Amino acid sequence: MTYKPEETGTIRHQIRALLEEGPLTAKEISSFIRTPEKEIANHLEHLRKSLHSEGRRLSQVPAECRECGFVFRKRDRLKGPSRCPVCKGEAISDPSFRVEEG
Repeated sequence: MTYKPEETGTIRHQIRALLEEGPLTAKEISSFIRTPEKEIANHLEHLRKSLHSEGRRLSQVPAECRECGFVFRKRDRLKGPSRCPVCKGEAISDPSFRVEEG
């Protein structure tokens, strides 16, 4: 990615610029903008609301269990799940996010 954090203003503007380039996980966003991963979900929630008012949306690629393949399709929370409801495994891929039209 060709992202330069100094070029944009607030943390949410930085996150938005990253997600307009392509899908990223909260961990990847955290490393790009040097903000704790725990704070990213809160920023994503605010970004979701502001994008909605512009006719755009924050799209989420769901997390998936690496052990049994269960996909967390109906999950609305932005934070990744800790355990699979099917096999109880904890090897879960992180959800990723991107900004889309409509």
